[in-house]
Amino acid sequence: MLVQFQIEYITHFGQQLMIVGSLPSLGGGLLQNAQIMSLQDIQSGRWTFQIELDTDADFQYRYLVKDDNSNHIIEEWGPDRVFRSEKRPDKTILLVDHWRPMSDPDFALHSSAFKNTILKPGELFKAPKSKATKSKDTIVLKLKPNVIRIKPGHRVAVAGSAKALGNWTEEKAVPLGNPDYPEWIGEVNVNISEFPIHYKYMIQNEKGETEFWENVTERTINLPEGKTPDIIEIGDEKFDFPLDQWKGTGIAIPVFALRRKQGYGVGEFTDLKLLVDWANKVGIRLIQILPVNDTVARHTWQDSYPYAAISVFALHPIYINLLEIGKLNAGISQQIIEEHATYLNSLEKIDYEAVMALKSRFFKLIYDQTKNEFLNDPEFLSFFDKNEHWLRPYAAFSYLRDLFNTPDFNQWGEYSKASDYLMAQLTNKEAPHYDDIAVHYFIQYHAHKQLLESSEYARSKGVVLKGDIPIGIYRNSVDAWLLPQLYHMDCQAGAPPDDFSTKGQNWRFPTYNWEEMAKDNYAWWQQRLRQLSEYFDAFRIDHILGFFRIWEIPATQVEGLMGYFNPSIPYYRDELQNRGIWFDERRMCQPYIREHFLWERFGDLTDFVKSNYLVEYEYGRYNLHPDYDTQRKVEERLSPEPDASPEMRNRLERISQGLNSLISEVIFLYAPGTGGNAFYPRNTLHFTRSYQELDNQNKHYINELYIDYFYHRNEEFWREKAMTKLPIIKKATNMLLCGEDLGMVPACVPSVMNEMGILSLEVQRMPKDPKTAFGHPANYPYLSVATPSSHDTSTIRGWWEEDGGRSQRFYNEILGNYGSSPGLCSTDIVRQIIIQHLHSPSMWAVFPIQDLLGMDEKLRLPNANAERINQPGNPNHYWRYRLHIDLENLLNQTEFNNFIREQIKSSGRLDIY
Repeated sequence: MLVQFQIEYITHFGQQLMIVGSLPSLGGGLLQNAQIMSLQDIQSGRWTFQIELDTDADFQYRYLVKDDNSNHIIEEWGPDRVFRSEKRPDKTILLVDHWRPMSDPDFALHSSAFKNTILKPGELFKAPKSKATKSKDTIVLKLKPNVIRIKPGHRVAVAGSAKALGNWTEEKAVPLGNPDYPEWIGEVNVNISEFPIHYKYMIQNEKGETEFWENVTERTINLPEGKTPDIIEIGDEKFDFPLDQWKGTGIAIPVFALRRKQGYGVGEFTDLKLLVDWANKVGIRLIQILPVNDTVARHTWQDSYPYAAISVFALHPIYINLLEIGKLNAGISQQIIEEHATYLNSLEKIDYEAVMALKSRFFKLIYDQTKNEFLNDPEFLSFFDKNEHWLRPYAAFSYLRDLFNTPDFNQWGEYSKASDYLMAQLTNKEAPHYDDIAVHYFIQYHAHKQLLESSEYARSKGVVLKGDIPIGIYRNSVDAWLLPQLYHMDCQAGAPPDDFSTKGQNWRFPTYNWEEMAKDNYAWWQQRLRQLSEYFDAFRIDHILGFFRIWEIPATQVEGLMGYFNPSIPYYRDELQNRGIWFDERRMCQPYIREHFLWERFGDLTDFVKSNYLVEYEYGRYNLHPDYDTQRKVEERLSPEPDASPEMRNRLERISQGLNSLISEVIFLYAPGTGGNAFYPRNTLHFTRSYQELDNQNKHYINELYIDYFYHRNEEFWREKAMTKLPIIKKATNMLLCGEDLGMVPACVPSVMNEMGILSLEVQRMPKDPKTAFGHPANYPYLSVATPSSHDTSTIRGWWEEDGGRSQRFYNEILGNYGSSPGLCSTDIVRQIIIQHLHSPSMWAVFPIQDLLGMDEKLRLPNANAERINQPGNPNHYWRYRLHIDLENLLNQTEFNNFIREQIKSSGRLDIY
């Protein structure tokens, strides 16, 4: 059997098209053994390759582009192609394929969000075979278009210029089958004399009638030069829809915020079913939630922060519905739990500590009651076998956390470093503490079972669950304990200063050691994403900019403004001097502390501070005392005692803030790993006295360097870093990938995300164009998620009422209204903003549920500030927001629900086509 490959791809100088597949003649599946194809026609970019087969085995293959200019590999979207030999010896088969660019928006519809949920097929049609007899004058033409956007019961058909294709007659069009949906397939025998053959696809309804033809003028297949093939297979053709691109609507709400009538004071995984029912009723196709991993570290309300998981695999016990597990045999205990649950469910906000205490008590009791049958349950044993790689370390970590009363494994003595031997000892079934280990297996099994059940229910209703994957890991987590080499434990991730946080943000997560992760092809990330895909068909990467570069803060500092981008290209001394900068290391890199501005930092405490925290080395010039020369030392030594008076707390806070401001009085930061010979400009250095008191010439040259570092110098470098990671992240699963690309966005980010087919996030009040005050939804790209607000911002109503002048401009410029804007955000204003987003070109318009409720006077909260979920500027924020309306009640709000459905339908976001 001779198999010929043909594909069209226009290359640039230095690029080479290659093919790799599972056969030895195709490189044995190894990228480094990919075979070079031959360029047959420069104008069309037609490349060919051929192999002789002495076997009738099926094989897989894919194409790629090797770019010698950048030493990069450009890969296609999607899984490997599959060639089915079908026992066709002595045949010549021409495979005419089409390149599948990752940037093609249509391929987003092939993600599991659509394939498994929104556009999952109804009836599968058998692939029709040609009825005509093959002769020496005919060729078998096998058509294999890829069409996923199709209604259940509808099918793809083809008509064309050949007699076997109906001679362009609709009634004689050849219907195709879809046994390998979304690939459709059909074959006909065509006479060689009929080439070149012209054809088009169409969509037929359940009656076989034509709904519409595709938009393309016509497709053409020519006979190749040389030997005439017996079979021509045309694959990967896309249906050219004459209609608008598919668009959908979503809601965003944390699981903990859900409320049902018989709840336990917090939202639970099973509540998602009620939310799915409501979403299905109003035409919403996506539910976006916050991370649901276990964050139990201190057993206090501070564990409510959903982005500080103690395991990237374990689910949070708080989301388990106790009623689904069973009831306690001890009637009194069960009654007490139910009575307490009734009280907790009546509260306006979540009492995190009380809910966790209640559920933890139940887990212990129900485990003791059922452990013998549970530990021998085949379903549990199957779950354990599949998840043992993370489940055993997680259970051991949780046991030690409670034993030592801290998640900080550095304080665990002989247990501070994880090992296989230690893990075997801790999780030994014969150990006297085994029940304290196995109870965590029990909890995780039920959490998994309940989330998976809700996920499968959502899929059955055509509603996508969208998860959230934090960019960082918690410092005191099982992940850091188990694999510390994957993280820079001496550094902290955060964000540079911006209009919302003038000192920047410090998330205190360790940063990733990407070089170490690359050694096994980012296996940790791939494993993490595959676990996520069991429950979700779409996910949001929190702070996707971290795959390009992360804002890294040394462990010795606290404020985000003391950070730098990692990786980034630093400045060495000679370059600084060549740029005209008078570089005095002490003046530029050490805190600049002078007598004349101490009063503005400390006021009436100035003399006290000078005596206790500063050292005068020249008249009017100071160094920090060695005990207070980093922000971390200040934080550790000047934190108030729990019983400190308000006056003492205020005094210590003033001193701490003043000392931190002095520590940050630098123009350059030392670049790690350079022996003190290279430097980064400090973010917002223009606000330092150190910069302001330089001569104008140095100010000018430093300002030029500052602009270069933050906006130009690293762009290609960051692009290269992202392109080594993101393709692997994307290929790990078939989930729809969305990136949170807000903040100080490098210029290379939009193009990389577009090339990768990753959806961007468009928040109206945080426009990507720095020259505009507000984004306009009409200008958003298709591959994006449009939203008016998020869990990190105030809601529409809260934002509107924060700044009257800003709201006035928005009222006139964006909403197009005349006159004065209302001081309070009326339901009409909220509706205008929601409808504007619904009519955007974005693939998804996603709304916090509070914003949707804001359209109805009877359903929204009286106080707009009560709708807010998080305050990013507060590192000790208590995440306890709850819906004020239970889901059962929401399902019965007929007028409100009908209004939402009507708006979704009129905006073209309800139907498949």
